[in-house]
Amino acid sequence: MAAKGSLKLKGKGKGSKGSSSSSSSKFKVFKDWTNWSLQKAKVATHYGFIPLIIIIGMNSDPKPDLFQLLTPV
Repeated sequence: MAAKGSLKLKGKGKGSKGSSSSSSSKFKVFKDWTNWSLQKAKVATHYGFIPLIIIIGMNSDPKPDLFQLLTPV
């Protein structure tokens, strides 16, 4: 009875060992891709936020001048 249990454990160990290395590499690729895309999104947001606000302000109903949009009054 103990021999059957040890055979099952060996089989499970082999299957999980191979799948864990492939899943860890998939996780690493996913993590690297996520970090890369979030860094690009951060840069795009950093440089695009103020121009977006100016464009939205220029397309508003009273049609202010650019100087009126940039002054803090």
